[in-house]
Amino acid sequence: MKTLKDVISLKFKTSESEGVIFHGEGQQGDYITLELKKAKLVLNLNLGSNQLGSIYGHTSVMTGSLLDDHHWHSIIIERHGRNINLTLDRHMQHFRTNGEFDYLDLDYEITFGGMPFSGKPSSNSRKNFKGCMESINYNGNNITDLAKRKKLEPSNVGNLSFSCVEPHTVPVFFNATSYLEVPGRPSQDLFSVSFLFRTWNPNGLLVFSNFADDLGNVEIDINEGKVSVHINVTQMKKNRIDISS
Repeated sequence: MKTLKDVISLKFKTSESEGVIFHGEGQQGDYITLELKKAKLVLNLNLGSNQLGSIYGHTSVMTGSLLDDHHWHSIIIERHGRNINLTLDRHMQHFRTNGEFDYLDLDYEITFGGMPFSGKPSSNSRKNFKGCMESINYNGNNITDLAKRKKLEPSNVGNLSFSCVEPHTVPVFFNATSYLEVPGRPSQDLFSVSFLFRTWNPNGLLVFSNFADDLGNVEIDINEGKVSVHINVTQMKKNRIDISS
């Protein structure tokens, strides 16, 4: 395919912060890759470079954040020559690609949810997308519908199901006054805790626990955006340990 205009749209949801959403490339060095990096959306696009190096077509645009929240997000990419509109959840960003070429020349396959292993260093370092997509539309073709009806030829479908599995994790929302108290474990020498959290607040108490027999306590908090662990031990000379990250 050699196109002057492209319209690509889809919806996705994931709890992973990295993953290729779609990828296409051509023999002339053209490529388009949409992927998640550190839970942000990154569009890499090249309409062509020349061998002399005087025309450098690589263009990279980043948008959004915290997109690994397992909520649906919508993407629309509209291209007319070098002019691109990238819309994420109704927030549109306009930019022009680098270089001097207007056509996107993709004469290899287009892949959704990952990219084929090409032997290039860039391909094997990228993770496949893990999550759900729906309403994939590529230049007027309803890809999800065609894939479900097995009308895409040739196509290579990996471990794919036409349903969206919900995660088994149960989130807990805390407001400024709420807390969750659970019973301790007496006569245990080990204190172990693990959790995922997300907050806009730069300060707050995450975990607090007293040790048995008045031996001290442990506290995990956020202080000016940094996570700190404080361990107070009453029976030691150095009775306070502070770890900040």
